[in-house]
Amino acid sequence: MFVGLGEGPVELLPKLANRHGLIVGATGTGKTVTLQILAEQFSAIGVPVFMADVKGDLSGMSQAGGGKPKLEERATQIGLGTLTYAASPTIFWDLYGEQGHRVRTTISEMGPLLLSRLLDLNETQEGVLNIAFRVADDDGLLLLDLKDLRAILQFLSENAKEIQAEYGNVSGATVGAIQRQLLVLEQEGADMFFGEPALDIRDLLRTSPDGRGMIHILAADKLMNNRRTYATFLLWLLSELFEELPEVGDLDKPKLVFFFDEAHLLFTDAPKALVEKVEQVVRLIRSKGVGVYFVTQNPLDIPDAVLGQLGNRVQHALRAFTPRDQKAVRSAADTFRPNPNFKTEEVITELGVGEALVSTLDAKGTPNIVQRTLIRPPHSRLGPATPEERKQVMNTSPVGATYDREIDPESAFEVLSKRANEAAQAAEEEAQRMAAMKEEEKRRKEEERLMRQRSSGTTRRRSDDPLQAALKSTMRAAGSQIGRQVVRGILGGLFKGR
Repeated sequence: MFVGLGEGPVELLPKLANRHGLIVGATGTGKTVTLQILAEQFSAIGVPVFMADVKGDLSGMSQAGGGKPKLEERATQIGLGTLTYAASPTIFWDLYGEQGHRVRTTISEMGPLLLSRLLDLNETQEGVLNIAFRVADDDGLLLLDLKDLRAILQFLSENAKEIQAEYGNVSGATVGAIQRQLLVLEQEGADMFFGEPALDIRDLLRTSPDGRGMIHILAADKLMNNRRTYATFLLWLLSELFEELPEVGDLDKPKLVFFFDEAHLLFTDAPKALVEKVEQVVRLIRSKGVGVYFVTQNPLDIPDAVLGQLGNRVQHALRAFTPRDQKAVRSAADTFRPNPNFKTEEVITELGVGEALVSTLDAKGTPNIVQRTLIRPPHSRLGPATPEERKQVMNTSPVGATYDREIDPESAFEVLSKRANEAAQAAEEEAQRMAAMKEEEKRRKEEERLMRQRSSGTTRRRSDDPLQAALKSTMRAAGSQIGRQVVRGILGGLFKGR
């Protein structure tokens, strides 16, 4: 793969492209063009490429170039002759679904480590998140999107006492803190990253009908506003490639090349466990046939443990205005195999636009002597595609039918909601049963009371109490005396008259 012209042709061997690489340089020195020409040549030999388009310029790879006299002059200068123009087979992706096909993953596939990084959780909160994942796994609950994660966290909060005995302490305050971070994530639009259909890694290994590798371009201009989401997504993708692809050893060419632009975002404020994870993936993923190329402005952005894994290097100009810049220049110079014809440390600050110090690996895997190189021009367009051109590419995409629709299968949210509804219905039925039992008991007691009252009233009628009896007797006696007096009065009057 012809990179450019130094003291002779500077080339990158496809067989050693999976030994990873580094593209470094200050803003405006030509990093994007270098990335573009490498992606074109990987595609031309049948190797798919994935890259993030931070500024929107890389979308022009889907269109044929032309109309740039300086590029044609450079082609003649380095011995390419007449520059031919051609578009590269391209698939556009976008987490927000605006400038490309929606790219999604699930909460389960993201995992608690990366999700904790995305949510900026502390150790205690990360521990509770791990418990949530473990409970979901043990209970067979799918965690697909944010509503599933909220549902399982709410389940933990409501059943903290039972869960604590088996999994560890879960406090309501910690769960509440995680829920608040989820709300922030949702407001930033990152919730669109989670759901189904999730990205199938095999779709990144596609080739075009003519055998060229597909160039996958992630629209990242809007995504860069949420830098933690950007870095976490690319790291997740790298981890998925590592976990899903089989071991293949050293191939004649990579199965996939992955360009990580703005690579410093991956390591800024990253916890030690995450940096160790990146180092492990970078070290081992080459055996899966994947080459990883970090693109950044300063070599000091990359930890030494990772930097040591990067065999192919392209160093554009650096500015040495501050002590840190000067340290970066010395650090970059020390990583190259010296060229006796110039001082590397001096040349780094003198390089022009489209010019770089390049060192690739030879057939034995040994770094070549660094070359001051004029980078070759690309065949595709320098600059962005128009919205109409982007739409046309998307309309003819082989994956649009799969990823442009959204599905919502039964997962933790639906299962836990169903359980909660069933529990609420059972509780309501139990409450109604208890109320009916109480009403029945009340009715029975009322009937018993009435029966006692009726029984007591009958007895009194049959046998009056002493007071009533005395009263009745007195009334009968009085009635008899009065009656006799009346009779005597009447009869006495009659006899007396006689």
